[in-house]
Amino acid sequence: MSGKVVLITGASSGIGKACAEYLAQKGYRVFGTSRSAPRNPEVSPTGLTMFYMDVNDDRSVQEGVDFVLRQAGRLDAVVNNAGFGIAGSVEDTSIEEAKAQLETNFFGTLRVCRAALPVMRAQGGGTIVNISSLGGIIALPFQGLYSASKFAVEGLTEALRMEAQPFGIRVVLVEPGDTRTGFTDRRVRVAASANSVYRPYFERVIQVVEADERNGTHPEAVARVVERILRHPNPAPRYRVGPFVQRLAAALKGVLPDRLFLWAISKYYRL
Repeated sequence: MSGKVVLITGASSGIGKACAEYLAQKGYRVFGTSRSAPRNPEVSPTGLTMFYMDVNDDRSVQEGVDFVLRQAGRLDAVVNNAGFGIAGSVEDTSIEEAKAQLETNFFGTLRVCRAALPVMRAQGGGTIVNISSLGGIIALPFQGLYSASKFAVEGLTEALRMEAQPFGIRVVLVEPGDTRTGFTDRRVRVAASANSVYRPYFERVIQVVEADERNGTHPEAVARVVERILRHPNPAPRYRVGPFVQRLAAALKGVLPDRLFLWAISKYYRL
C-alpha cells in the first residue's frame, strides 16, 4: 500500500493516533489532523504529517483537504475519527451541550465526507471509514447524547455507502467497544449533573463505564481493522472491534425482545 494517501481526523490521541501511526508504519502516506496539532505541519520520521484542522469549521476542513491534495496530489482514504463524549442524563443535558456533542461527532464527520467526496469521485474511487461505536448500536445510559451522535453517524454512513457505490467509493463503519484511550479522562460531565436528582444512579453507571474502558481493547486493534478495510477491494458495511461480550451484546440486540434486552443492559450498568 506504499503511497496510498490517507487523511485521519482526531489523530493526536487515542484511536486516531493509533491508526495514524500504524498506517504510516505500513507504508501509507498519512496526514493526521487535530485541533491540538501545530499550525505549521510537522512530519515524523515515519512520514506521518500532522497539521491543524477543526472538523467543526467548514473552511478549516476544506483547507485541510486542499492541503493534502497540494502535498500528495490525491486522496485515497479518509478515516473520520474526531469526536468526544459527554455524560449526564438526557434531562440534565442542555440544548447547547447537546449541540456541541452533535457538532463534532456527527456534523464534523459530515463536513469531512462532503469535502472528500468530490475529490474521490474525480479520481474514480476511494474509501471513507467512519469510526462509530458500539454505543451507536446500543444506547448507553447517561451517555444518551453521545449514543445519539453515533446512531446518527450509523444512518449517515449506511445511506452514503449506497449513494457513493456507483462512483467506486467504499464507505464503511467501524464500531469499537470499550478501548483504552484518553477518551475516558476527557469525557465531559454536563453542568447540571453535579446537583442532579439522577446523581446516585449516574455515579454508579459511570463507575462501570470507566472501569470497562480502562480495561478495554488496545486502540491498535482498531488500527489493524482499519488497515484491513483499506486493503480490501470490497469491504463489508461494518466491522465491530472490542471485547467479545460487547460484540455479542450488539448482535443480540436484533434477536432478543426489546424489553429483555434493555433490562439486561440496565442490570449490567447497575440501574
